[in-house]
Amino acid sequence: MSATANSITRLSRLLALVPWLTVNDGVSVAEAANHFDVTPDQLEKDLWLLIVCGLPGHGPDQLVDIDFWDDGRIHVLDPQTLRRPLRISPAEAMSLLVALRLLAQVPGSHDRAALVSATNRLQLAVGDVDASVVLDDINVDVVLSNVSKALQENRLLNLRYGGAGGDTVTERAVEPLRLEATDGRTYLEGFCRSAGAVRTFRIDRIVEVKIGDVITATDSQVSEIRVVDMAFTARVLLQPQVRWALDVHPMRVEKEHSDGSVIASIAAHDSAWLVRLIMSLRGYAALLEPADLRNLVKMESAAALAAYDQPTPAGAPGRQDMEV
Repeated sequence: MSATANSITRLSRLLALVPWLTVNDGVSVAEAANHFDVTPDQLEKDLWLLIVCGLPGHGPDQLVDIDFWDDGRIHVLDPQTLRRPLRISPAEAMSLLVALRLLAQVPGSHDRAALVSATNRLQLAVGDVDASVVLDDINVDVVLSNVSKALQENRLLNLRYGGAGGDTVTERAVEPLRLEATDGRTYLEGFCRSAGAVRTFRIDRIVEVKIGDVITATDSQVSEIRVVDMAFTARVLLQPQVRWALDVHPMRVEKEHSDGSVIASIAAHDSAWLVRLIMSLRGYAALLEPADLRNLVKMESAAALAAYDQPTPAGAPGRQDMEV
């Protein structure tokens, strides 16, 4: 750990130490060290530092006063202004709320009751905050329960699904194939009858889900070719001009080059989506793997460039005459 990281960790511990010791008066150095996950020697160094800290003026009556050398027990005699734990800022509270709600979307043996309780208490504590950053209150447990049941019983799912822009909700009839957790999010992969192809749906964007009829062999629209492992990992080369894509898409940096370019991996569920992503980066990104999709990017790019060489239809405005 760097010196800066060590300093930040120690400062956080020092700020939490005085209010904790005030509540737990008479605790031993060893017990306090165990609580804060440090050695007794480190805790004593923290205590020696605290007793020379205080308010501006730094007179004897303006310093934190702690007795810890008489009987081996710690007694806070004068905590100054550190009697209560620090209050978190609205921005910190919103970060915690987002983290709690994202954790609730991940299947697993979480204590759901504790998550709900912590989220509700934090929401009440922050009071009125900017509503634009509050996530939609989708009951993820209900969605996951219905999706899991449909998978087990081979039933159709009728979804109301919110798009990435958040301004459209579409209705989908989906033959579920599997659930998968990737990069902290949970996805449903299934054959969308509306699109006529396999699609991937983020669980936290499913507004409503209803379990439909059992899917029989004659009713199913999923061909044997389509029921394959659609998830794959691709490797891309990003030039410095499009490094921002690392913050927008679920990419993990594998190697950084001296010129600022990077090689990153990305988990993808849709080949067409990945091809569109690479093309949208306007030549500043290259798909390294898988090889078959790399060839597809070349073909799609060539087709797009060829479209510019087509003659302009009679009566249509030329490119130089088009409004921009």
